[in-house]
Parts: sequence; C-alpha cells; structure tokens
Amino acid sequence: MEALTDWLKPELVWFIIGLILLLIEFGAPGLIIGFFGIGAWIVSGILLFIDISLSTQLIIFIIASVVLTIFLRKWIQKVFKLDSIKNQADEESEFVGKKAVVTKTIKPNEPGKVEFRGTNWEAEAETEITEGTRVEITDRKSITFIVKPLS
Repeated sequence: MEALTDWLKPELVWFIIGLILLLIEFGAPGLIIGFFGIGAWIVSGILLFIDISLSTQLIIFIIASVVLTIFLRKWIQKVFKLDSIKNQADEESEFVGKKAVVTKTIKPNEPGKVEFRGTNWEAEAETEITEGTRVEITDRKSITFIVKPLS
C-alpha cells in the first residue's frame, strides 16, 4: 500500500494528467487541449516546491491553462502555419462545382454513391437521381457530397 501512495503524490498525478492531455492534443484538432496539459505541468512544477491545497491547485490549473490559451494559441498557429479554417475552406472549394457520376441511386433522405476522380463517395440529394446520371457537386458535409443532376 505504501508503494501506491508513493505514486499518488500530487505533483506526479498532475504531471501524468498533463502528459495525457498533450498526447490527446496530437489527435484532436483545435490546439487547445495541449494548453491544459501545460497548465497541469505548471501545477506539478509548483507542487515540487510548495505544498498547496487541492482547491488552490485547481485554481492555478484553470488560470494557467486559460491564460496560455488566450495569449499563445494564435501565435503558435502563426508560427506553425496551422490555419485549419482556411485550409478546410480551400479543400471544400476544391470539390464544389465539379462533376461526378452516380454509381448507386440517390434518394431523398437515403444516401447513394458517386464516383469522383476514381473514388466512390457517399452522396445526398434533394431529389432521386438514378445510377449513371452525371451530377454536379454543390457542397460537402464531412465525407458526403451534396449533389444535383446536371440540367
């Protein structure tokens, strides 16, 4: 039991929480979770020198994380050129207005499939569009194209 209490020291717990949050940041978009990981590391560092209550630890964690997020997020996005909103808009405009061919009939409220650049994509439409019809891509929701038949 004594070995367990050695591992449950607050500074080590905060360090592990920070490490987990930083690892999650690699898989999550937005560049926010990592600042909370650094906030946890700040609390861990303070606990190495000063013994403080849990409520004070939580206040320091929240303040440090929010301040880091507010002041460093935009700067880091500029430094690493992480303008994801711009990239997403460019990516969406890459598809809009392009032509595709229906490979599985599309019905209202029932997605079908279209072939675009040699790949099958899910597609939705407001009207029924039969297989083999050429369509225009009007929008994209995630990995699903919104299409309309060519007139």
